[in-house]
Order: sequence, then C-alpha cells, then structure tokens
Amino acid sequence: MSAAGSRPNVLMVIVHDLGQHLGCYGAGINTPNLDALAADGICFDNHFCTAAQCSPSRGSIMTGRMPHNNGLIGLAHLGWQIGAQEVTLPMYLNAAGYSTHLIGHQHEHPEPARLGYQDIRAGGDARQGAAAVCEFLREWAGTSRTGHAPSGTSGAAPPFFLNAGWGEPHRPHIREGYDNDDPATVQPLYWLPDRPGIREDVAGMNGLIYRVDECFGQVRQTLAETGLADNTLLIFTTDHGTAMPRAKGTCYDPGLKTTFLAHWPGHFEGGKRYREMLSNMDLLPTLLDLAGARTPAEVEGRSFLPLLEGRDHQPHEVLYSEMTWHDKYNPMRAVRTGRHKYIRNFGDRPLVYLPLDVWNGPAGEAMREDFYSTRRPTHELYDLQQDPLEQHNVFGDPAYAEVGEKLRAQVEQYML
Repeated sequence: MSAAGSRPNVLMVIVHDLGQHLGCYGAGINTPNLDALAADGICFDNHFCTAAQCSPSRGSIMTGRMPHNNGLIGLAHLGWQIGAQEVTLPMYLNAAGYSTHLIGHQHEHPEPARLGYQDIRAGGDARQGAAAVCEFLREWAGTSRTGHAPSGTSGAAPPFFLNAGWGEPHRPHIREGYDNDDPATVQPLYWLPDRPGIREDVAGMNGLIYRVDECFGQVRQTLAETGLADNTLLIFTTDHGTAMPRAKGTCYDPGLKTTFLAHWPGHFEGGKRYREMLSNMDLLPTLLDLAGARTPAEVEGRSFLPLLEGRDHQPHEVLYSEMTWHDKYNPMRAVRTGRHKYIRNFGDRPLVYLPLDVWNGPAGEAMREDFYSTRRPTHELYDLQQDPLEQHNVFGDPAYAEVGEKLRAQVEQYML
C-alpha cells in the first residue's frame, strides 16, 4: 500500500472537544453520518490523546511527539507553540510528494503558515468548513482529471493531505442557530451524577454535534460524487474529551479517550472495531507508512498500519499523558496500562480542576462544590478493571502497594 502508485489521498476532519460522544460509541446521541463511517470503515475504542487540552493534543498529532518534547505544553492563543526545530506532519508529507492543505481551524501555532502547509484556506465552523472542503474536492477532481495539480500546487497531480478543522462542539454549548435537545430526554454522562445543570450542558453540546454530523455527511457525499472516495483515506477524529467536568483538562479517561474513525474502500473497511490502546501520536508515523516515507527516530508515536493490515503489531503496553498549562499552571503526569491508571499531581489544586470554559458552564456550576471543597492528592491510582470510572483512589491501599510503587517510579523515571 505504500507504493507510489497506490498512496491514498488523506482527508482528516478534526473537531474540538468531542471525546467519544457519538452514537457509535454508545453516547445516546443520533449521529447517523458518523455512525455510518464507523459501520463502513474502522473504529478505535481505546484511542487516547497525550493531553486532554486542545493545543498540546493537536501538537502531538502534528509531530508524533509528546507535548513536553515538542514544546507545545499550553494553548497556542496564549503564546505556546510547537518548537521552531520541530518537523510537522505537513512538512513530512511535503517531502514525500504530497500536496498539503489546511482548511479551517488549527490550534497548534499562532502563525499557521509555520506548520508547513502548501495551501491554507478559511473554514471556521462546521458549515463554513464543510462548504470549503466540498469546494476543494470538486476543484481537485476537476483539475486532476487533466493530469495537472489544482491551484496552489505545481506539476502533475500528487496525492493530497487535507486537514479540515471545525470549531464545534467547543463551548459555548448554547448558540443561536443550532437545534438543542430537551434536557429531560438526554442520556446522562456516565462519569458524572445526573444533575439538571449537566443535562442542560449535554443538551446544548448535542446540538453542536448534530451540526458536525450533518456537515460531515455533506463532505462524504461530495467525496463520492467527485469519484475521489475510492482512493481517499477519510479520517474523523477530535483532540480530546468533552468540555465537561472531570474530562477536559484532566488525566481521567473521559478527558483522554477520543474518537478515531476511518475508511478507505478496499483497505480499511467492514465496521471492524479495535480494542488495542493507541495514542494520537501514532497517526503521524502511520500516515508516513502509507506515504512510503521513513519515520525518524525522534518520532515517539508508533505506526498502527501493521495492525490494520493484519501483520505483526506490537501494541502499547503503557500510554503516558500529561497536563502542564491550560488557562493556568496545572501540572499532572500519568501512565495508563490495560489494567491501572496512575496520576502524579503537583501543586495545591482542587480535587478536580475545571478549565475556565467548563467552570463557566452549567455542568461546571453543578460540580463546583464537589470538586472545590477539598484538595487533590499527590498520588492517584485506579484499578480500571474494578473501577472503570476512576472513582476510588487506591494509592496507599496495601493490596495495591506493589503496582502503585511500580507506576509511581515509572512516571518519575519517564519525567527524568
């Protein structure tokens, strides 16, 4: 599949703050177009981000490296950025002969031109972004039939990489022009208590996701109509968990688990679901594999192409995650195995810190007293088999002394 003649186009739609809040992940929301992608293609059940916040997570997708190594340890609009010497996914694909394009939102650098795309176009919200993507696809299909590259590129038509960033379902959840659910009818979030403020927030978030689903359907239809679908790897993903308490801005699974759906006809299809632990750092080396390009040693992610092709694949036994700076300094480091999660907290902070946008929302208001009436412990350890919701900290429990010390030392050594 990595031979020059069979390299696919890559169209990636990435949205904000979605987590796994889709029907195909059991979230109790009607998302027919994205559910169809999961049914036609592949779905990763245990796909994790490196940090449950926008810029650091996206920086890992763009570099295949952890935030503390690529320099993007906080939000780009607050001045953080990928290090000047870092090589990004568009740069790697440029060198591999791809035509690289950004449409819409990015959150990795204050100056998007520094990311290496050959072509950058406005997009904004889902409707604007989908319209721009569909225009691009029609333009590409029309000009590539002549054997020439579309505008913004030169020479014969190469395969393209298109990264389409849409703003939804980032807060505010309640916006004019979106259809919201009735709070009384929504499915409560599995990791939070069932309270009116949380239901209100979920109802608004669902409305934003309906728009994403609608617009994604338009993109997929245009792919088919232009004849580009057969040789295009279509990816739908997000940066981190939902902007809800105990999710975004934490090292708990609701913040770290993310959607990853993909379809490439004849290759990645059939509705197969994968349970292996994967990191969003793994996407870059996987795409380089597909492009027939070498993955440099400094890339920390691991290609999952062998997994998708049924070849020998060494799964991750552990995944690290981190938090350094969101809207304030809030350092945490964590490691997750298939059975346990250990979190090392630094500084005097509330039991669960709420990022400002979550604090200001109805769900944040509903949980403030629970989370801000006590301070968080230095060490947290969870048995994910017995306690998948990470509610019972067993660090210090004699029954978990050995595993707790092992993971504590592992995180400390990793930091060193």
